[in-house]
Amino acid sequence: MRRTLTLLLSFALLAAGCGEDEPLKVDGAWARTSPRMADAGAVYLQLTSVDGDRLVNAAVDASIAGMVEIHETVLAEMGEGEVGEGMGAMTMQEVGAIDLPAGEMVSLEPGGLHIMLMRLASPLEIGQTFEVPLTFEAAGERTVEVEVRDEAP
Repeated sequence: MRRTLTLLLSFALLAAGCGEDEPLKVDGAWARTSPRMADAGAVYLQLTSVDGDRLVNAAVDASIAGMVEIHETVLAEMGEGEVGEGMGAMTMQEVGAIDLPAGEMVSLEPGGLHIMLMRLASPLEIGQTFEVPLTFEAAGERTVEVEVRDEAP
C-alpha cells in the first residue's frame, strides 16, 4: 500500500511538472486571437525556476511570425509638445531578458511582460497551436506548445 501511494504521488508530481529533477516549470502557455488586419500577436505563460534563471530568447517558426521579441508593457508619459502632454499612455518596449528569481512564479500576461510575435504570417485563430522554443541562461532551450484562445486558460 505504501509503495502504491508513493508511486501515485510521484506520478502526480510529474504530471504537474514539479518533479524533483525539474529545475524549471512552464505553465499555461497561450496566445490571444489576432484581428484579420493585425500583423502582431503575443504569447503569455508562467515561469518558475527552482534555482533562479533568466529567459533570454524566444522564437517561432517563420510560418507563424517573421520576428519575435520579449516585451514589457509600460506607462510612458507624453513629453512637452506631444499630443496628450502630461498624460500617460501604455506602450511596449523590448527587454533583453526576464529574470526568474529562485522559487518565484513570473507571469507573462496581458498588460505586462509577454513574448511579442511580429510580422504574423497569418492571423492567430482560436484552436490553433504552435511551438515556441524558449532559451534560458541555465536551463537551456525548452519548447512549449501554445494554444490560441480568446482569454487565459
